[in-house]
Amino acid sequence: MSKIKLAIFDMAGTTVQDNREVEKCFYEAIVATNLSISSEKINSMMGWSKILVFETIWKEEIGESHPYYQNKVQESYQYFCKILEDHYRARGAKPYEGVLDVFEFCRSNDIKVALTTGFYRKVTDIILNKLGWDNGLNSDYVNLDKTGNHIINCSVTSSDVINGRPSPEMIHLAMQKCGISDSKEVINLGDTPSDLQSGYSANVYCNVGSLYGSHNQQELSVLPHDKLIKEPKEIIEIIQHINL
Repeated sequence: MSKIKLAIFDMAGTTVQDNREVEKCFYEAIVATNLSISSEKINSMMGWSKILVFETIWKEEIGESHPYYQNKVQESYQYFCKILEDHYRARGAKPYEGVLDVFEFCRSNDIKVALTTGFYRKVTDIILNKLGWDNGLNSDYVNLDKTGNHIINCSVTSSDVINGRPSPEMIHLAMQKCGISDSKEVINLGDTPSDLQSGYSANVYCNVGSLYGSHNQQELSVLPHDKLIKEPKEIIEIIQHINL
């Protein structure tokens, strides 16, 4: 049986508390730039690259061949970026209860921790800094400190790859940054359909959905997964069972 050597976690809705703030920022940008879309539709795209969300909405609204398509996409996206960055600068970010215990368990058992996110790099850096999770990360967002004085081993964002979720590219990049070549040594945890789809496409050993984030059991149970958990610390028992 494979031993887990890398644990990959989504950010908002999985490790970082999200009370629909990201969805609210999307909705504000959508209304401000004269789009019309339901909150259910927005929620279905959570976890995607944020620029892809607006490309998809405007494609459905006017078609990508429209002469103002790219301008409209950028207008909505830039509005969203501003209010999202302002939100995290002003209010900061908090981890879900038990997340730091999970990270400590991983460190204590020589399991590397990678964070992946549909956020772009600038806002991810704001969040990591507010949490203090950027400690020890170099300019490539990899921790090279062997003393254990760090929270995570690497950070990967949607703007670091060509294709964000549901593509497996962020998982592949996290593996590369952490020196892991075998996907069967990886466990993936996220709260959105795109998190589970990317884990499945990456062929990870264990693909886990978090039910305390943006999607419920009914929404996630139809996606490819191995486990669904109701709180972060449940991932510890899953890893312990795999690594027996």
